[in-house]
Amino acid sequence: MHRNDYLCSVIKKSIVQLMNLKKLTPIVNKPNGWALAPLAVFLCLYLVTSLIVNDFYKVPITVAFLVASVYAVATTKGLSLNDRVLQFSAGAANKNIMLMIWIFILAGAFAQSAKAMGAIDATVNLTLHLLPNNLLLAGIFLASCFISLSIGTSVGTIVALVPVAAGIAGKTDVSMPFMTALVIGGAFFGDNLSFISDTTIAATRTQGCAMRDKFRANFMIAIPAALVVFVYYIIYGSQIEVAQDITSVEWGKVIPYLIVLGTAIAGINVMLVLLLGLLSTGIIGMIYGSFDFFGWFSAMGNGITGMGELIIITLMAGGMLELVRFNGGIDYILHRLTQKVNNKRGGELSIAALVSLANICTANNTIAIITVGSLANGIAEQFKIDKRKSASILDTFSCVVQGIIPYGAQMLIAAELTGLSPISIIGYLYYPMILGVVALLSIFFRYPRRYS
Repeated sequence: MHRNDYLCSVIKKSIVQLMNLKKLTPIVNKPNGWALAPLAVFLCLYLVTSLIVNDFYKVPITVAFLVASVYAVATTKGLSLNDRVLQFSAGAANKNIMLMIWIFILAGAFAQSAKAMGAIDATVNLTLHLLPNNLLLAGIFLASCFISLSIGTSVGTIVALVPVAAGIAGKTDVSMPFMTALVIGGAFFGDNLSFISDTTIAATRTQGCAMRDKFRANFMIAIPAALVVFVYYIIYGSQIEVAQDITSVEWGKVIPYLIVLGTAIAGINVMLVLLLGLLSTGIIGMIYGSFDFFGWFSAMGNGITGMGELIIITLMAGGMLELVRFNGGIDYILHRLTQKVNNKRGGELSIAALVSLANICTANNTIAIITVGSLANGIAEQFKIDKRKSASILDTFSCVVQGIIPYGAQMLIAAELTGLSPISIIGYLYYPMILGVVALLSIFFRYPRRYS
């Protein structure tokens, strides 16, 4: 045997020995209702306690997630403590979580530098100049719907419009939670309907139907809900008064937001959109003398560090929800909800319940659809449910739940950008709530008939 061949064989044997040094026995956890307990701990500690004491800031959301995460690690069975922490960390380091964190970092840097150079104030003043008071709310909602429909992402819409909406709230008698919820609602209109939305792609692929067919079925449910909310905003907006005189618009300072909105509508990746916006705030801010080069860096740094709490929450949520999945929580939901289905209406309701509960357990509507998509497809085939309707149900109910859970990425980033508690926003999320009601009625009353 040649010396090189001998060395290769020794290296291969060493690698095999190292790989087998500690090889965990694969653990297959059965469906387990108790695996959902960490979610109950979080909701009781954060949501229920806040409602009882009538103070949404009494229990920090970071502490609620920490307690729920510790409980999830402590109650996980079949693994050593070290391996439980590793499993938790695997969920926190999920690629979707890490991608969201990069977006948070760029969003924080852009929002703070835009504020420092006056872009937010300029955009707010421009909006108040262009829209009459009675159409202000309806106009912002319509803009949020249009942008989200164009770019296919609720997160990008929220990052772009929430700071502007918050600035408008400061210059009118409309509350900050109301204005923030208005943008979030419009953002989920496009997330639900857009052809380029992740949820649309996931729903149509798992159900095996064309995007245009799913859009038509979905359109008949989303549009009535959006029209109801739009009319309400027109009526409610007739009572709005601008609290102070609007100064002249500095048109040049509006450019960063025009760049962000234009590139987003053009379909450019949200991270590249934020980078372009960030670069434009620096250039224009220095031209106007709002800050120098190092002042721009300081603003970016403050924006990034300001996202620290949101990043920590996202990591803990990802880890906790991974242990819920690992311990059989999601499998339990799938098992229980498919036991007693015996007709088409029951099949549609079970698909809605499956994706809703999966969304609660994953805090990600796209992942929820992928998780239950194949099972929903099987239910649709068994009870002869139109695949266009099953795809519409998957997408709609995942967006409804994602739009109202206080630990969803969209709610968290909106709360971070406005300094609000997520709980204080939930009561004003009219569009997701009405969309959920319309979607349920469409199942009970077999609407639209063409797809039922």
